[in-house]
Amino acid sequence: MKKTILSLSVFLLAALGTALAQEPDSLSVLREMNEIHDDSDTTMMLVRPMDTIDTPDKYVKIVLFNDHTWDYIELERPDIDTTGLFEDWDIESIHAYRDVKVSDLPESVDLLLVDTTHHFVAPFIGRRSSTFKMRKGRPHNGVDIPLRVGDTIRSPFDGVVRYVGGGKATGGYGNLIVVRHPNGLETYYGHLSEHLVAENDLVAAGEPIGLGGSTGRSTGPHLHFETRYMGKPFDPERVINFDNGTLRDTLLTIKRHYFNVGSHYGMTDKQSKNVTAAQYYTVKKGDTLGKIAQKHHTTVNALCRLNGIKSNKILRIGQRLRVR
Repeated sequence: MKKTILSLSVFLLAALGTALAQEPDSLSVLREMNEIHDDSDTTMMLVRPMDTIDTPDKYVKIVLFNDHTWDYIELERPDIDTTGLFEDWDIESIHAYRDVKVSDLPESVDLLLVDTTHHFVAPFIGRRSSTFKMRKGRPHNGVDIPLRVGDTIRSPFDGVVRYVGGGKATGGYGNLIVVRHPNGLETYYGHLSEHLVAENDLVAAGEPIGLGGSTGRSTGPHLHFETRYMGKPFDPERVINFDNGTLRDTLLTIKRHYFNVGSHYGMTDKQSKNVTAAQYYTVKKGDTLGKIAQKHHTTVNALCRLNGIKSNKILRIGQRLRVR
């Protein structure tokens, strides 16, 4: 039953009407309510929904009608299986499962990504400017997709927001969001200009969670996107075709050797397993590329290729170089 609005509520309707945006789900419900009111016995005035007001619960809205009454509507919530979802749940730290080693994980695990009730929406569609690989002597654990500041970033699957942060706390990530999904994955969204969600928020596939930006260690506006299983990163292109914004498959098989930064989508299992685990060396006082190469039984040219540097590069004490 609708409730009668006091004169103050009528004033609020006039003041807020132009400022409150109606979400797509709200609009569909409003249309249904409109039809119901059209069938009523009202003769003096056709009662129509005029606007919606947000409540602390984003899935519940207040509908304002033109006869100075109001009512609640409840939007459809994502149906999420929370079994095991909150294991090692940490809203203070970027990475979860810190005590889990790659060797602790199964050789292979199958994850159902979508079904008739759980859908997929690409977080952002675009070409990759950088991929899952070693870059400048350190692992680049995701893909980078150029965008414009303010572009909408969406959650690809239903899930719960585990981490939201920015500033010094996130280092190179800048403004960061981490969403945990019931299929066992976590997805990371870095360099955002704005967060649209908070820790422990329930999010649906396709729901806007942030706006693209260039915060943190960034040379220009782009989305840094990662996929992780039990805290371990693997190539996001094994999940998503970013060229057209589609899933590679409805079922994702993750193999233990995928967690090597040298293991990429498109490799055969044999190629992926034969990728040598990366080894690093921290530059000390008096080191040169020649000395480091000799110490690790390699060549200066090989070091330069691995680290994307030139042979005349000036080394810094404390700098990490990949030597294998």
